[in-house]
Amino acid sequence: MRATIIKLHLFVAAFFAPILLMVAVSGGLYLIGSKGTTERITLMVPETVVFDEEAADLEAEVSSLLKQLGQSADFEYLKTSGKTLITRPTSRIGFEISRTETGLSVVEVRPDWIKTIVELHKGHGPTLFKTFQKVMAVGLLFIVLSGLWLGLTAKGLRKSTLLTSAAGAVIFLLLALS
Repeated sequence: MRATIIKLHLFVAAFFAPILLMVAVSGGLYLIGSKGTTERITLMVPETVVFDEEAADLEAEVSSLLKQLGQSADFEYLKTSGKTLITRPTSRIGFEISRTETGLSVVEVRPDWIKTIVELHKGHGPTLFKTFQKVMAVGLLFIVLSGLWLGLTAKGLRKSTLLTSAAGAVIFLLLALS
């Protein structure tokens, strides 16, 4: 049984290593203030363009608007932030649509690679990627718990596993509660 858990631990860790590294890099960059940037391009919206922000099917209305402007209408869903509609995922080129005093504003938003991985990290990526992130979370729990179990059940590693786990727990609690 132990050999099976070791193999599973190693295979799951190896499989999820790329996404775990992306999460570590994007989180670290974000925490040191490197959140990435976006290039924002305001699109010209002719007065003849029709857009009803009260439409029952707002996603279809946004798709129609983007097509009228000659843009790709490839988005998965919309997020509303105040009076602005944001196409998602924001980990790739998207659009912000809002009504201003002068008419309709449509801004194309192009994230750089840092902004892209930060958006993926924050769960703002494609739906399939978000599902993969959920599976990865379960995988990470398995990696950590199986690693602890392996350390605690190995006579030569038990004491050092207990000490390092206890130290990690104490530091976590001290920092989280400070």
